[in-house]
Amino acid sequence: MKKLFFILLSCIMVSGCSSAEKSDDKSGDKTDFILNTVCQIKIYNEDNSEKTADELIDEAFDLCREYENTLSRTIEGSDVYKINHAGGASVEVSDSTIEVISKAEYFSSISDGAFDITIAPLSILWDFQGENPTVPPDDEIKNLLNDVDYTAVKIDGNTVTLTNPEAEIDLGGIAKGYIADKTAEYLSANGVTSATINLGGNVFALGSKTDGTDFNIGIQDPASTDGSIIGYVSVSNKSLVTSGSYERYFIQDGKKYHHILDPKTGYPVENGLTAVSIISDKSVDGDGLSTTCFVLGLDKGMELINSIDGVEAVFIDENEQYYFSDGFGKDIIFNYPE
Repeated sequence: MKKLFFILLSCIMVSGCSSAEKSDDKSGDKTDFILNTVCQIKIYNEDNSEKTADELIDEAFDLCREYENTLSRTIEGSDVYKINHAGGASVEVSDSTIEVISKAEYFSSISDGAFDITIAPLSILWDFQGENPTVPPDDEIKNLLNDVDYTAVKIDGNTVTLTNPEAEIDLGGIAKGYIADKTAEYLSANGVTSATINLGGNVFALGSKTDGTDFNIGIQDPASTDGSIIGYVSVSNKSLVTSGSYERYFIQDGKKYHHILDPKTGYPVENGLTAVSIISDKSVDGDGLSTTCFVLGLDKGMELINSIDGVEAVFIDENEQYYFSDGFGKDIIFNYPE
């Protein structure tokens, strides 16, 4: 699976930049495994005379690791690890952790809990990333549902408290978007004018291609097995994030169980959708909204997107029908593959 995803990441997710656009120190391309996924940063042009593109990419990946060590649920000593193991006691955390949790609380509040970072106990129980995941016993799922409640997360300055000592948070549904934004900010501040950042499918197009045209970013066909795309969006200085039932799943007794859990039932979402792609100025918004809208379903999810300025979406259902938000096409061009 990792090998296949690596191929897709390199060849399909970001397109439209030829090798002819590259020049020695002003361009660079590196792939690494961080954030528990395959990540890729490409620089096509930079105006920093002190550092090469390769040096800037290495520093950008170092920055990603710093955020991972702060925001990861599983890395011992991270802010999130400390919060989850504090037994309900208050924990002082970094500004970054407060920013991400605050953003998560916003998505929870506008979706009536469809997005919920306290889903962690259930995600751990389902263990989609394990070697042999299986459907957990129903009574265990129902028992853990009692600990899923985003209102149990309290912020006071730089202090976070879980009012339910049994609750745990997981920022996996939003942290990559935040890190992609911070990576783009870092590169831009260091003279990069044209780059793509792909953190396991969270794609940020920084600037435009070196010829001045937009980047073409592919949206994967959720029904495909070879990573083919349904089309691509042409964007600059924007993010594309997709949440889909094809990302992590297992089959048991002929039924597919995917990793996007409904906080109200504890089971994978079943509403006819297979993927939601969000185009936004900030990747953190795309990350949170793609999951939120997938859980909400087509009608409520589309209603939410159409109420937010500067955000557009593509919804795909089980019948391979595509649905576009109201503003789609005004600023975002969607092209079908030839």
